[in-house]
Amino acid sequence: MSDTEHPYVEWIAREAKRPVELDRGARDRVMAAVRAEGAHRSITPARRRWSKLLEPRVFRLSPALTTLAAAGLVGIGVLAGGLKNWGVRKDGRPLVDTATQSPVPLQTTDTVVKFVFAGPRASTVSLVGDFNGWDTTKTPMARDPRSGTWSVALPLNAGRHVYAFVVDGTTWANDPSAPLAPDDGFGHASSVKNVPGPTL
Repeated sequence: MSDTEHPYVEWIAREAKRPVELDRGARDRVMAAVRAEGAHRSITPARRRWSKLLEPRVFRLSPALTTLAAAGLVGIGVLAGGLKNWGVRKDGRPLVDTATQSPVPLQTTDTVVKFVFAGPRASTVSLVGDFNGWDTTKTPMARDPRSGTWSVALPLNAGRHVYAFVVDGTTWANDPSAPLAPDDGFGHASSVKNVPGPTL
């Protein structure tokens, strides 16, 4: 006997095809119960405020406001990245001021670098570089009358710096004690100074 000839299969097929008869008042009773449930759950002022807060909203920003928002997010990221090393040694232990027992931020400008140029016949020598905008007036060097050398010391951020000396306001010279920088395209000789970061 195949499945299609089994008496239960035939009975299930007949029952599935039979129309379902509902009580005429069943629909009205269900709808009345739904209405009664809604009446019992009256909307309180607090529920109304929450539903107002949670309903979806559409914000439209002008291109200028979008740019400002993006710049603000970038600024927050820069600040967060700068604060990442606040009060932490390289090995992960906190850095503490022994006098006050308070956390100390890592300094990125705590490396003082001394630049020396041998120019006994020069009248003036200035240090220029990426750290002072290549301005010949910002970092004048002092002459040692005994040795004829010119020097200046200044704090620099950790990293790679390109610099040169300007002799008598017109002649650019590289530092013979430092590596040469790649050609800058202006015909000036420049040198490179790599400043290590703070070690704790």
